[in-house]
Amino acid sequence: MNTASATLPKSLAMIALCWSSLLPVQAQAQESKIAWISSERIYNESRLAKLASAKLAEEFRSREKAVQELAARFKVANEALEKDMPTLSEAERAKRQREFFELDKELQRRQREFREDLSQRTNEERSAIAEKANTIIQQMAHIEGYDIVLQEALWASPRIDITDKVLKALDK
Repeated sequence: MNTASATLPKSLAMIALCWSSLLPVQAQAQESKIAWISSERIYNESRLAKLASAKLAEEFRSREKAVQELAARFKVANEALEKDMPTLSEAERAKRQREFFELDKELQRRQREFREDLSQRTNEERSAIAEKANTIIQQMAHIEGYDIVLQEALWASPRIDITDKVLKALDK
């Protein structure tokens, strides 16, 4: 008997042994309990999210109004400059254009700062909500015996969606 024909049965035996050792793992995987949660729904539908949204709206109301007033001033200045441009002297035209460009820079700066500050505060509020939701999810996973809870998925069956349970627990 040559060595190639002697190693074939040994190789087949090793493959069979490997396959048989995988069977219990596959059986265990089929028994796994999986859940899914929509983090966007948590951030949009929870009582905490609605309170945070109202809090941010109040916190940024005056700054938003100031930016809107500056935008209105910019619009009026633009219309006035366009209307008066043909009748202005060269010196007056240059002065008004400088003022207009300075107003434009100020408007852009304030809009950018407003967006950045609002974004930062929104992220802070979302982080606080996420922290509370994660605690609830971990407790729920432990109590209900979930092996894994997914937050992001391309698609998930409504059968494994526990978002409503988490929302109820979060709103208590």
